[in-house]
Amino acid sequence: MGENVEVKIYDIKEALAIADKQDLDLVEISPKADPPVCKVMDYKKFLYEQKKREKAIKQKASKVVVKEIRFGPNTDDHDYEFKKKNAEKFLKEGAKLKAYVFFKGRSIVFKDKGQILLLRLAQDLEEIAKVEQMPKLEGKRMIMMLAPSTTKTKK
Repeated sequence: MGENVEVKIYDIKEALAIADKQDLDLVEISPKADPPVCKVMDYKKFLYEQKKREKAIKQKASKVVVKEIRFGPNTDDHDYEFKKKNAEKFLKEGAKLKAYVFFKGRSIVFKDKGQILLLRLAQDLEEIAKVEQMPKLEGKRMIMMLAPSTTKTKK
């Protein structure tokens, strides 16, 4: 029932009197039990500690970071290698990667080049990443999502 209170079945008026005598609240713990279970406690203190526990759990939860890498349909080899190294770094840190080819103006006619570029990236990074979403054209962008593979541990 609470601190300094014997655990037994009390009448509701009697339980309220006990709580009032100790300047505490009578809080219903499980209303579906027969008889309902109540506890004498400081309700505001209980709420404060509950919020504190929830906040601690939220801080421990991992946040998913999504990094982006942008290519053009005619990206040359040097730029591709540079961006691939950045992609490797992001994936090793445990972040997801959104690689996309942006088509400006009439360059949309090179859709196949963009897809080949993204598939090449996926193939080059297959040891450290797995493809979550295959290259897909959305408006003027062809997007592919990569996630760090579970076999590789992050630093």
